[in-house]
Amino acid sequence: MKSTLNVQFGGNTVESKEIIAAAKKVWVDEGNQNRKVKDLLKLDLYVKPEENAVYYVFNDDESGSFPLYAE
Repeated sequence: MKSTLNVQFGGNTVESKEIIAAAKKVWVDEGNQNRKVKDLLKLDLYVKPEENAVYYVFNDDESGSFPLYAE
């Protein structure tokens, strides 16, 4: 089965794969120089379009947020 999930709010649309890719980029960019995507074992995302935010929890112990839509 092929599926897609899109988040729409305020005239903006973002596909789930874009949100996941952005989270993986945050994981790599904000970590130490040796951190790789393969080191990300668990990814929990909470999308709040009304706040233009995606809240994340990496591997049950690192959390933060990034913008859902580019401004």
